This record gives sequence, structure tokens and C-alpha cells, in this order.
Amino acid sequence: MHRPLRRTDLPAPAAPHIDAATMANMSSVSGLNPIARPIAIARWLELVAGIVVIIVLVGGITRLTESGLSITEWEVATGILPPLSDAAWQVEFAKYQATPEYRLEASLSGMTVADFKFIYFWEWFHRLLARLVGLIYAVPLLWFWVKDAIPAGFKGRLIALLALGGLQGLFGWLMVQSGLVGDMTDVSHFRLSLHLLTALLLLGCLVWTAREMRRVARQPDAGPAPLTRASAVVAAILFVQLLLGAWVAGLNAGHAAYDWPLMNGRAVPEVSFASGFIWTVTHDPFLLHFLHRWWAWIAVAALVILARRVRKSDRPASIALHSAFGVMVLLGIATVLTEVELWVAAAHQLTGALLVAATAWAMHSDGTRVARDETKAISP
Repeated sequence: MHRPLRRTDLPAPAAPHIDAATMANMSSVSGLNPIARPIAIARWLELVAGIVVIIVLVGGITRLTESGLSITEWEVATGILPPLSDAAWQVEFAKYQATPEYRLEASLSGMTVADFKFIYFWEWFHRLLARLVGLIYAVPLLWFWVKDAIPAGFKGRLIALLALGGLQGLFGWLMVQSGLVGDMTDVSHFRLSLHLLTALLLLGCLVWTAREMRRVARQPDAGPAPLTRASAVVAAILFVQLLLGAWVAGLNAGHAAYDWPLMNGRAVPEVSFASGFIWTVTHDPFLLHFLHRWWAWIAVAALVILARRVRKSDRPASIALHSAFGVMVLLGIATVLTEVELWVAAAHQLTGALLVAATAWAMHSDGTRVARDETKAISP
């Protein structure tokens, strides 16, 4: 008997139709916004973070070349362009000549207009980059917002980062103002530390948020990575080291000693507490230099622990963290031994910014690891 022939001309079964409403409902259930672009936002935030690192570097050069007080006014729009004529340069130079820094220091070396142009460039470039990063952040944020491309729960955080950037700029101007009054030949080291640490906080938050965006792209249903207790302790220890570094910079305390590991041939420098304990700890350049040197090893120990916590779950973050603090320690020692050579000291500050970025990356990875382990523990 022959098998019955099968018909091959029958139409294929139609695929089930899913309308837009059903798609939206499915996306809501899975936690996905079908038009969200977390990877694009992550890349944008990483670009902004990179520019912030460059700004920190240029800010360090501005401080090391004593250029920060060369521009005595803050003009948001007209300050974008430098002086374009000899007459305009003379006007700016005259403003600088009225500052305590010029009258009590720069004038003694016979500063010329050419010398003034050099220091003016670094302060102008620093401010130009600050304006640029504001545009590079604000314009894409507006575009992502209008396109509804921001994942749920992140709009407030992105606005907060914008506000933090604006606040950091305000702190920068308050810092400059502190060096334009009375007989101050330098800016307040307290305001300098506030300006620098706010920039580094912004950098860390940018990196953390970028990592969150990449996590959302991989796991739409995952909640935010928590800040673990271990990471918080590491961040606090690193904060102290960065604060000490900012005070050392603001007080020119890097020049307190040019030998290492001793300080001027002594294990512990001579320090007088005649002006009070608090004043000495916050103002004495020899003590602050000493504290910055040796608190660094406590920071290194804490960072090693953090790097080991994420070594298995995120090896690149562990490598980045080890590399950053290793290079920073070497550059710190080199800065002392080269008597605060400009480019060595600038590289030390650059590596400090990279260390903050690597620490934020590792802290986020630590939180992600803990969250994942907790999810596995409660899964049936």
C-alpha cells in the first residue's frame, strides 16, 4: 500500500500577532523600557568622566604654576575668549597687578606681560574645560530625556550629577575669591580642598552611574548595586588621604621636605602645637606632609582589601585598582625626590583622579557581587 501523499501547498501557520500595547505590557513586566538606551548613556557618562579627569590634571598644573589668580573675574559668556589684542592683555594684566599675589610675590621677580600670558593660559584653559564639560553633560542629558531613553529611576540621579557639577564650579570661584582679598598670596587651602574633592566626588559618581547603566543593560530586573560596608570604609579612608593631599597642595607643603622616607633627616618632623592642636593639624605644612606620606599606606592596605574582594567577580576592576594606587605611590615619592617637579607632581594628581575612578568601579563591583550572592541565597 502506498502512503497517502502530504499536501505541501498548505499555508504555514501564522505567527501570533503582538500589538504595541502587548509589547509595552511585556516590557513593563520584565522591567525594560523598550526605548531606553542604557549602553549609550553609560558611554556618554564615561566620556564626561574622562573629561573630568583631564580637568583635574589641568587644575593641578594651574595650581603648580601659580596661575589660579591670573583671572580675577568670572564671566560666563565673555570669558570664553582670551584677550585678542595687546590693549586687552594690558587691561587683564592691570587687574592681576592689583592682586596681593602680584604685589607681594610676582612683582618681585619682575613679571612681564609674556610671563602673565603663560599663567593666564592655564587658568583660562581650566575654565574653558569646565564650560565644555557642562555642555557635554547638559545637552545629551536633555536629548536622552526628550527621547525618553533614560531607564526608570535614573532621571533624578542624572539631574543631581548636573547640580553637583554646577556646585563644583561655584566652589572653584569661591576658591579664587579667597586669594583676591587682604594680603592673601594664595587661595584658601580649605576652599581648594572643597573644590578638588567635589570634582573627585563627581568623578566617582559618574563612574558608578555608568556601571549601573551597564548593569541595567545586562539585567533589566536587577535593583541598584548597594554600597557595601567594606566599600564605605575604604571610601572614608581614601577621602582622608585625598583631603590631606589637597591641604598639602594648598599650603605648598610638598616643599617641606625633599627626602624620603625621612623628612629632613628625621623620622618625625619637629612640630609645635603652640597655636593649638586643631590649628596645627589643619595648617602646619610639616605635619600635613608627614600625615599625607604615612596615611597613604593605610589607604593602600584598604584598597588592597577592596581589590581582593572583587578579584574573582571583576578582575579588570581589581587590576585597575592595583595599578592606580601602585603608580600613585611611586609618583608621590618621585614628587618629593624631584622637589615637586611640575610634570611629576601633575602626574601624581592625574593618577589620583584615576585612582578615584578605579575605586568607584571596584566599589560598584563589590556591591554587585554582594547583591548577586544574596539573590542566589534566597533562590529556591
